[in-house]
Amino acid sequence: MRVLVTGGAGFIGCHLSRALLAEGYEVRVLDRFIEQVHGGATPPDPVLRSVEVVDADIRDADAVAQALRGVDKVVHLAAEVGVGQSMYEIDRYVGVNDLGTAVLLKALIAQPVRRLVVASSMSIYGEGLYKTADGRLLEEVRRQGTGGWDPRDEDGGTLIPVPTPEWKRPVLSSVYAITKYTQERLCLNVGPAYGMESVALRMFNVFGAGQALSNPYTGVLAIFASRILNGQPPMIFEDGQQQRDFVHVEDVAQAFVLALEEPKAAGGVFNVGSGKRTTVEDVALLLARSMGRADLAPEFLHKARAGDIRHCFADLSHARSVLGYEPRRSLEDGVPELADWLARQNATDRVLDARRELEARGLVA
Repeated sequence: MRVLVTGGAGFIGCHLSRALLAEGYEVRVLDRFIEQVHGGATPPDPVLRSVEVVDADIRDADAVAQALRGVDKVVHLAAEVGVGQSMYEIDRYVGVNDLGTAVLLKALIAQPVRRLVVASSMSIYGEGLYKTADGRLLEEVRRQGTGGWDPRDEDGGTLIPVPTPEWKRPVLSSVYAITKYTQERLCLNVGPAYGMESVALRMFNVFGAGQALSNPYTGVLAIFASRILNGQPPMIFEDGQQQRDFVHVEDVAQAFVLALEEPKAAGGVFNVGSGKRTTVEDVALLLARSMGRADLAPEFLHKARAGDIRHCFADLSHARSVLGYEPRRSLEDGVPELADWLARQNATDRVLDARRELEARGLVA
């Protein structure tokens, strides 16, 4: 059984390749190896020596068709990733994420596979699910920009963030979110029309060894790590009390294997997180302590980026009941392990450059 993993040379793709090889799959990777993701001092993951690698753009129809030959299943990870950058690199994000998905699907019509699993994102929810003081659930909450960072109800009352389930209506608050929702819907609609089972996994904040440390638009833990490795304090937008769900990359890889194999998953959409909430400040403090730099206290910017949300963390009940997914790695044991890996890395700190880019375009307020 051969699996094609688009974007498979990236952080998640390499961990997934290891998990697939352990399950006895043959793995073929298609990746463009762009500088923003793959540049810097970190050498390529050794797992890439154990899989077949196709160096090509997901929008290259001929290369994609060639990569699909002899393939039984596909995991579609290829995407530009970054909420802030997506708000000005609009053509790049729409081109890679949505046109790239269309090119893949057109090639799959000619060479169908048994199952297609697409990497979606928690970003499509916008704000997570909230509850009012009297117990009403609110699916479409937006921040007003005044009266503090937290959303309020229509009367100005306090809202309580609660775990976000898959049935919550999307609120697409960034270009990145729009493109990820389009990827998801394209795969779930086109695949079954041509006899292919399709599954979408909505990933929350993924962390672990192998993250792209010199990419200032990647996961927040990698961004913090880049700053700390260069002797600089983690920079945190707003006040650091935003609540997120941090999930270990090994658990994410497990979820993809389950999504490829579980018969009941066909046609489904599943959250992939830890099911636990953590503030951004707490994760910055934990990482700094684990890296032996507790002296580097976070720097709070007290500004928000366009497209950012306040609170969102996963309800995993659907993934547990259908996929049999159960996260095994906690933030508390995963971050010290990450710190051990970081101690052997170098990183170029481009966080200030990214911040200035956003500010120059009026995307920070």
